[in-house]
Amino acid sequence: MNLNKLPKIITRPKKRVGRGMGSGKGSHTTGRGTKGQKARGKVPILYEGTKTKKSLVKRIPMLRGKGKFKAKTGQVILHLGDLADLPAKSEVTLKSLGLEKVKILDGGEIKQALIIKVPISAGAAKKIVKAGGKIENYG
Repeated sequence: MNLNKLPKIITRPKKRVGRGMGSGKGSHTTGRGTKGQKARGKVPILYEGTKTKKSLVKRIPMLRGKGKFKAKTGQVILHLGDLADLPAKSEVTLKSLGLEKVKILDGGEIKQALIIKVPISAGAAKKIVKAGGKIENYG
């Protein structure tokens, strides 16, 4: 093994600050510049001083009013393949599914005719009608 045949090391190790004078980043400022809040102690990343008028916290929209601490239940997405186990000519409603908000999307195949009374995408509606089912108003 020759020293000139060794592979070149491209990355250098990270310099550790505050580890004595011999490290090259020791004593007094240890690479933090001079004076000021960030040179002295630990400052939170999002800290912007004591200003509140334009601070990040004030710029982010808040949930306001009654019920802001309640759990949010979003819309449940169902695919046509999820309805494949239902018997033919059965009605699909919010009550029969046991959900508050639902939308049926075009995913999977369906063979039996169903009566749909919930929001449904156009592609899924075509497949339901093709299978012999029908879509009714869900309002």
